[in-house]
Amino acid sequence: QVHLVESGGGLVQAGASLRLSCVASGRTFESYAMGWFRRAPGKEREFVAAINWSGSSTFYADSVKGRFTISRDNSKNLVYLQMNSPKPEDAAVYYCAAHPLRSWAQRPADGSSWYSEFKYWGQGTQVTVSS
Repeated sequence: QVHLVESGGGLVQAGASLRLSCVASGRTFESYAMGWFRRAPGKEREFVAAINWSGSSTFYADSVKGRFTISRDNSKNLVYLQMNSPKPEDAAVYYCAAHPLRSWAQRPADGSSWYSEFKYWGQGTQVTVSS
């Protein structure tokens, strides 16, 4: 069992920066790849970024590539999402999630079952972006 709690959301001006954090309970944090997802009002939840168990491999949704950075600190059971140059369309509730597979041989294809296999989820943190 992994309990996830996000923090760091709030109001940010477009073009500024914001860092989200997610702390995991338990001693098995390194057993999981971690991901960030988001859900905007009236839209489906969408994938944002993922990181493998060691932090050696990451990948991003095209919409945030080059602006957002996912990282993790296994010594503190933390995963981060650094949001640089956010846009109004980035406004959403952001969720961190834990995937039971620690890593991947290659980036999972869009629409693959991998994205629906995240086992544990946080409660989410709201990000609002002012233009």
